[in-house]
Amino acid sequence: MSNIEDITKRNLESIIDSRETFILSVTGRSMLPLLGRGDSKIILRRVSKDEDIYGRIAMFRASNGHIVIHRVIRIEGDDVILKGDGNIVQEERCSRSEIIAVVEQELYSNGDTVECRSWQWRVKEQIWLSTPLFIRRYVLALMHRWYDRKQNKR
Repeated sequence: MSNIEDITKRNLESIIDSRETFILSVTGRSMLPLLGRGDSKIILRRVSKDEDIYGRIAMFRASNGHIVIHRVIRIEGDDVILKGDGNIVQEERCSRSEIIAVVEQELYSNGDTVECRSWQWRVKEQIWLSTPLFIRRYVLALMHRWYDRKQNKR
């Protein structure tokens, strides 16, 4: 791990520990198409240990030590199973105590926000999550190509 990554990780840890809510940029593509479509950011809120998180987009520490933001798809006792909306197969597992925060809002570059519990967000969520996997696979492939081309033009 480089020194820059280590400093960033420590800064993130101190932010999480010291604030109830915090803003992060979405850097990966595993939550496409709902999150990670460009320069949007997310507003997260620390979560209490007894809060219902089923179906929520949650931040957790993966077994490799990375901080990941994925959707809670199942809860089996103390085990929480998560999956990125843009992942067709891969699931992660962590304990309930490793859930750090939940996504409350998405913040767009123009300053607009959308609540992740609003009816508009829920409609987009339900449309995507109910789309058959074989269609999602093609939509994601097109989105990845589009983002790759956009990145290469910079």
